[in-house]
Amino acid sequence: MTAEIGSPAPQFTLRDQDRNEVSLADFRGRKTLVVFIPFPFSRICQSELCAVRDNLHSLNSADANVVVIACDTIFVHKKWAEIEGFEFPILSDFWPHGATASAYGVFNEDLGVAKRSTFVLDEDGVVRSVVATDSLGQAREFTDYPQALASI
Repeated sequence: MTAEIGSPAPQFTLRDQDRNEVSLADFRGRKTLVVFIPFPFSRICQSELCAVRDNLHSLNSADANVVVIACDTIFVHKKWAEIEGFEFPILSDFWPHGATASAYGVFNEDLGVAKRSTFVLDEDGVVRSVVATDSLGQAREFTDYPQALASI
C-alpha cells in the first residue's frame, strides 16, 4: 500500500538520531509533516531542512509536528543533526533498507534513497496533501508546508 491523499498514512516505527524508537502513532492528535529526503549532507537536502529548522516556530504555531526520514544510518543522522542544530527527529529507514519509503511509494530503487516527498497528515494520521518534486535535484518550497497545513 502506498500513501494516498484521503487514506491513512502507512504506519512505521524507526529509530531517530538518538536511537529512540519513534512511531507514526506518537504524532496522533497534531498535524504532521513526514518529510522524506534522499541525501543527508547534500546541498539541496541541507537547504530544505535548514529552512524547516529556521521556520519551525511557524510550523509549531500551526500545531504541526515534523519528522524526517532518510535511508541512511542513525550515525549519519546524529552527526548531521548536531552540526545543523536540527531538533526534530530524523529517522533511519536503513534496514530493512527503504522499507518505510517503499510503503509510502517514494523509494528510488535504482539509487537506494527516498524521493524528495513530504506527506502532510491531519491529526488522525490521514494524508491530506503531498509536497514533492519530480527530480532529486529540485528542492521543495518551504512555503508549500504552511499552505498545506492551513488547508487541513
